Amino acid sequence: MLGYGRLSRIPSVFRSFTGLDVSEFDSVYSEVERTYSSFEEMRLSRKDRQREMGAGHPFKLHLRDRLLMLLTYYRLYVTSTLLGFLFDLGQTNVLKDIRMIEPAVKEVLPLPRKVYGKARKIRTIEELFPGLKAIIDATEQDIPRPEDREKRKTHYSGKKRRHTVKTQLTVNSNGLIIHRTNHARGRTHDYTLFRHNHPDLPEKVSSILDLGYLGIQCDYPEMNPRIPFRRQGGGTGHGGEKAPELTPEQKAFNTQLSKERIVVEHTIARLKKFRVMADEFRNRLRHYDVMTNIVSGLVNMRILGKMGV
Repeated sequence: MLGYGRLSRIPSVFRSFTGLDVSEFDSVYSEVERTYSSFEEMRLSRKDRQREMGAGHPFKLHLRDRLLMLLTYYRLYVTSTLLGFLFDLGQTNVLKDIRMIEPAVKEVLPLPRKVYGKARKIRTIEELFPGLKAIIDATEQDIPRPEDREKRKTHYSGKKRRHTVKTQLTVNSNGLIIHRTNHARGRTHDYTLFRHNHPDLPEKVSSILDLGYLGIQCDYPEMNPRIPFRRQGGGTGHGGEKAPELTPEQKAFNTQLSKERIVVEHTIARLKKFRVMADEFRNRLRHYDVMTNIVSGLVNMRILGKMGV
């Protein structure tokens, strides 16, 4: 049987299974343990519950091992059958146990909205946005081909040639996620998603984006957007004339911008180390935002740790 006592004795394997060091896991667990009883009381006293509080079977696993199982599921995204075998738990109880502990885990992690809201109160703009820069980009994740014909149209991504969902992230120059949108249909254009839900950034902060956000400079000049230059007209113009090349200054600007934009790509790569955000998403889409929000909190926790916060 897999458990904390056995796995924590091999730190490298522990990190491969959970995405966290043992000390980071212990820190999260201590906070979850402190707040868990209130969440459990809310669950057992909800109005639609048919049985009295205290009724029902107790959890087979200790709270620490249930947290370990949740992180293992997020990190490796194995089937519930395999996870049940590893933790000596019935297959049907694996996701039930994970769903019941998710609210407590979400509460203790530095989720994007909490990081941004709290930091704005206690930190200066320069501390929250080093270099006064915010980098914005969207990421997509495959989903199974929808059975509904209309959903097959709305979730089909022309760029990925697959059915996907899309999430937009805003990070600072350290890679800290300060804003994350709920998922959108894969057919949604990046700029459309931005117009429906974008971060409220301070006036001094400039936004760095790619060419998928073309038009933002006219529509949102107050966000000080910076996007790359592109050649006008593609390969050739009228009469077979070659379109003008970018000037050396424009090429240098694009190169510098790509160096600044790479931060958001690194953050997306950190997120996708948790296979629940990289593999085809097998859970129901109503759980997508909860699960990806928790992964964002885990990534933020590691980044804040490296920053000494």
